[in-house]
Amino acid sequence: MIPKGSFITFEGIDGSGKSTQARKLAEHLQAQGRDVILTREPGGSEGAEEIRALVLQGEPDRWSAETEILLFTAARRDHLERTILPAIEAGKVVICDRFADSTRMYQGLSRGDLRGTVDQLHKLMIGREPDMTILIDMDSNTGLSRALSRQGVEERFETFGADLQAQMRAGFLSLAEEFKERFVVINGARSIDEVSVDVCQTVDDHLAKQ
Repeated sequence: MIPKGSFITFEGIDGSGKSTQARKLAEHLQAQGRDVILTREPGGSEGAEEIRALVLQGEPDRWSAETEILLFTAARRDHLERTILPAIEAGKVVICDRFADSTRMYQGLSRGDLRGTVDQLHKLMIGREPDMTILIDMDSNTGLSRALSRQGVEERFETFGADLQAQMRAGFLSLAEEFKERFVVINGARSIDEVSVDVCQTVDDHLAKQ
């Protein structure tokens, strides 16, 4: 009998530590003997990774908000078809670093009032929400400082600055209220291990109820 799969996403502002926590959760669940897929957005499949390079590199005004929404949706559709759904159907736990909630924030709110467009495209082309979303919350200035210190090539959104970070933090907290049934907010302003303990316990409780 195939075990029931689960789809868990991590959200948060840039530099919040969500990628680290997603990895630590994957290691925790694998140590329990669970079959885990750790993936990310944009990306997670061959085609989606190609789109990732287009949207995360270059000048801040490289794409219009509308074009970005279409690119992110195209990447998500490919990711869903080729990685996420097959893994869930096989009984695996899929842990994804960002999903549709990030598009609702970064493209839907930060560059105009386009949340309705994002939701329409999501309903039409994706039609799937996570079973659980972990929001790693922290001060926006601290997050931006951490993000910029990485000095990587994928800094297009970090260059929008502190105002965007603050707007995104407020937006994510608002989403957590909107989708209370699947969101859990974790205080990210602590040590990595302290945050990880809370994340792992929260997910263990969730999976035990399946």
